[in-house]
Amino acid sequence: MTKQETLEIVGETPAPHTTPGASLRTGSGDPSPKIIRAVPKTGTVPDFVVSARSAAFRKQYFPGMPDTLWNDWHWQVRSGIRNYDELSRILLLSDDEKNALAPAKKRLPLLITPYYASLMDPDDSLQPIRKTMVPVTAELSRSPGEQDDPLSEEPYTPVPGLVHRYPDRVLFLVSDICAGYCRYCTRSRLVGRRPDGAGRIMDRWNAGIKYIASNPRIRDILISGGDPLMLSDERLEWLLQRLSAIPHVEILRIGTKIPATLPQRITFQLVRMLKRYPPLWMNIHCTHPDELTEEMREACRRLADAGIPLQSQTVLLAGVNDRTATLMDLFHGLLRMRVRPYYLLQCDPVSGSEHFRTPLAAGLSIMQELRGYTTGFAVPLYVIDTPGGGGKIPVMPECVMGQEGDTVVLKNFEGKLYRYRDNAALSHALLDRQDNES
Repeated sequence: MTKQETLEIVGETPAPHTTPGASLRTGSGDPSPKIIRAVPKTGTVPDFVVSARSAAFRKQYFPGMPDTLWNDWHWQVRSGIRNYDELSRILLLSDDEKNALAPAKKRLPLLITPYYASLMDPDDSLQPIRKTMVPVTAELSRSPGEQDDPLSEEPYTPVPGLVHRYPDRVLFLVSDICAGYCRYCTRSRLVGRRPDGAGRIMDRWNAGIKYIASNPRIRDILISGGDPLMLSDERLEWLLQRLSAIPHVEILRIGTKIPATLPQRITFQLVRMLKRYPPLWMNIHCTHPDELTEEMREACRRLADAGIPLQSQTVLLAGVNDRTATLMDLFHGLLRMRVRPYYLLQCDPVSGSEHFRTPLAAGLSIMQELRGYTTGFAVPLYVIDTPGGGGKIPVMPECVMGQEGDTVVLKNFEGKLYRYRDNAALSHALLDRQDNES
């Protein structure tokens, strides 16, 4: 830690592109734009690495900004890119992107931190990270089989914000906001809207805690959202204290994309707090090798050094990471950061996501090419989170029961059958192998 001046928001009207820390919103028509500037006060700002790419981006779009401000995660969120005008200042937008960014058309809000924007190719609308965050018109259409709640979580929600699908574990949705909104988000119906007030959030949390405490079979809690690391340290610790105090709760997990989209959030203060609640695991949503920056490496180092086990979850996305070489680079890079590849998830059939979904045959081919050609520790489990509430089903011969036209029939852990509409005919190799093994 180094002694620095603390930072606060100061409202003033700066000269365009001259004031250190000026927002991309400066000059966008806001009559009283807000900027961030350093205010001489006593305090501490954590050291954090700044990669050459981040430094070059910052020099171009935020000239004169000090490291301490760029590395302030609150500033990153406040200065997030939220509309066409701000995005067009840093990216050469395609016609498709422009049409999708029309205010009345957005299915899901736009939010990209300046840090994550620095990873995007300004001239290539097909660059993988850019494709996952910048909307296109395809997301405005609903294809057959797509739903707003594709996993049927609502029927398994005994109290608001808590999903109890499996006997011994629950999903606790504690936040409605993220540091960036993935265009393929399963819970796009819930996230990015106007956040609830503090009173309503606490009511929801207390109801969830009461439900968990009254169900002794629950031993494992996945804390998700939105992104739980968007909560303040104080609120997050309040929640962890109460959940860890329930006698039958054995494991807490946090599902987050923060190390990839906002690694500056992983402060030493946050890590010290998380370390107090073992066994606490972290599942990191990671999409592409371009996310494996020096900043993400530092965030993962801090977490791993604190003894927090790290795993990754990756959604298989057409045109983003649906090549074996891409995923091998990603999984190898994650292992070097002490993150164990855990799940490779078939993209859920949420409304407006067909352009992201790969045929099952593509995922099967990738898994076959990974096995044997890299260490088993680098090979995640390929699963489908089945529509209709069937839960996660591994894409393995014993779970694939057959095919009805363009629909694959799958068997879940309860022996029940669920149907998944495939983008293309399932590879006969899997079914042939199933026949040969029977």
